[in-house]
Amino acid sequence: MMISNRPYMIRAMFDWIVDNDWTPHVQVDANYPGIEVPMDFAQDGVIVLNVHPNAIRELQFANDWFSFKARFQGIERRLGFPPEAVLAIFARENGQGMPFPPEPYPEETQEAPSKPPMSAVKDSGVSDETSEKTTQEADKDGKNNKTNKPKKGSHLSVVK
Repeated sequence: MMISNRPYMIRAMFDWIVDNDWTPHVQVDANYPGIEVPMDFAQDGVIVLNVHPNAIRELQFANDWFSFKARFQGIERRLGFPPEAVLAIFARENGQGMPFPPEPYPEETQEAPSKPPMSAVKDSGVSDETSEKTTQEADKDGKNNKTNKPKKGSHLSVVK
């Protein structure tokens, strides 16, 4: 399995924005499981965070977890979220940056082992009813039907 390119692209865009003396902001899915952000600052399921080096401390952009300390209403808080929760990174001054498609939440990913295996031989542990129900549920969610892809795109907005 290949490592996601999302953390690499976010770091590259962050460096590019800072090198141009702009202010990098990240748009994060506030509903993504396990994130540590001040939810009272989220709007419409999204929180936009100023990640300029002068605005935060102890920035760590690891491949599996981004974290830093930031002040909200004078109170320092530690924030953390996986790169998969990032919907966009952009410069406050001009909106230039990069959007990312929403990622499935971890619970959806963990469902995969219960789905029927893709092989010519049926797994005796999965009944035809279970297999059909799982496929129907996935179709209903738009996962197997390419025409029903979620319309949830990133909405970049300039934060001043």
